[in-house]
Amino acid sequence: MGEKVLMKGNEALAEAAIRAGCRFYAGYPITPQSEVSEYMSRRMPQVHGVFIPAESEIAAINMVLGAAGTGALAMTSSSSCAISLKQETLSYMISQEVPCLIANVSRGGPGLGSISPSQGDYFQATRTGANGDVRLLVFGPSTIQEMVDLVHDAFVLGQKYRTPVTILSDGMIGQMAEPVEFKHNAIELEHDKGWNLTGAKNRKPRRLSSIHLKEGELEQHVLHLFEKFEKIRADEVRYEALYLEDAELVVMAFGSCARITKTAIKEARREGYKVGLIRPITLWPFPAKIVNQVSKRCKKFLCIEMNMGQMYEDIKMDIESDARLDFYGRPGGAIPTPEEILERIKQSMRELTSV
Repeated sequence: MGEKVLMKGNEALAEAAIRAGCRFYAGYPITPQSEVSEYMSRRMPQVHGVFIPAESEIAAINMVLGAAGTGALAMTSSSSCAISLKQETLSYMISQEVPCLIANVSRGGPGLGSISPSQGDYFQATRTGANGDVRLLVFGPSTIQEMVDLVHDAFVLGQKYRTPVTILSDGMIGQMAEPVEFKHNAIELEHDKGWNLTGAKNRKPRRLSSIHLKEGELEQHVLHLFEKFEKIRADEVRYEALYLEDAELVVMAFGSCARITKTAIKEARREGYKVGLIRPITLWPFPAKIVNQVSKRCKKFLCIEMNMGQMYEDIKMDIESDARLDFYGRPGGAIPTPEEILERIKQSMRELTSV
């Protein structure tokens, strides 16, 4: 075991990226994410990396596209309404199969909203605001340690599948501090990956493009992309499950909301309620299989989110049999307490037994 250090979430995110081998970062300040850029501005020169304080969010992700196209491990970070500005280039990167890391330290919305933590970007992350037929690998960490570990994995999987990857954090995880351990070594990268732009000396030129104008060409390209997306869906699903063996009510939550929910579930178990938890770690691909399996033997699901019911739609789609689905949400930057969630669990259990 290595030494643990107390770090703020945003700074731990940046340090994890650097230790994974990230040597290019471009970003633009926005609360509650700005510490990522601030930390990168200090650390990148120390590791002979490149830090660019971009003139806009759009410029930042386009710079990342350029750097990642050479084969470098590159990332950008932002928050919610500003992530929206990156969607056009995200579509280009998915089409061009250029890997990078995009970190969203989300805040309340819609619009400029507030600087409070929120999970209102679930749709934006899992469906993407990018045009065309696209999918995006999305991680939703619930602790700073998990986020640190997932940053490393995001770079590894981005390289494996040649795709951008999103870490969907929020203002709570970004601003709080916890002990963390940096367990992973830097990723070993080949200089010439066979697709990256390294200069055409002694070889034919390469081209990264998202435009396909010949008849049938774009269709074949999209089919190729979806073969990759289906491989991700089959092999990269991650989730945490607790107390499912005897659960009559299964609660589902992700990210920072899940850590609050877990406290409420443990108290409910102490009081004799048969309650379990499924926490998606990959928000896409969503853990549909375990939801489907559990729905055949439990009586009810309860979805807890810091929004008005976005993950709710994925759960509803994957429930089989007559299991019912309840919802409790706090939108606009409001954070539920363990006591609120515990009372909602009890209410769902009472409704279950009264039927």
